[in-house]
Amino acid sequence: MYIKRNDAGDIEQVSRVMTAECREPLASDSPELATFLNVAARQENNELRQSDLEFVRVLEDVIEVLMNKGVISFTDLPDAARDKLMARQNLRRRVNDVGLMDDSDSGVI
Repeated sequence: MYIKRNDAGDIEQVSRVMTAECREPLASDSPELATFLNVAARQENNELRQSDLEFVRVLEDVIEVLMNKGVISFTDLPDAARDKLMARQNLRRRVNDVGLMDDSDSGVI
């Protein structure tokens, strides 16, 4: 393995072959390399997880548009999909409800 270090001496890039940037050889079983790869993998997993969350919202919006246009109906969805969609919509409503007003006597919390 070949690595590139930053000014602090930490690994910032890794390559299986020597490149213009990665010129320093490092054993593939190096603890330092393992640490770098684990941190990089966690960062990529976090980015993928965030992307998944954002994409779920896109899918919800697409389903809603298709239903509003009459392309599909709610009952066309499998039971599990309907349950999950309803649960997310209810959760989103609760989260988006700022709860500043109350139906009690004064109307103020």
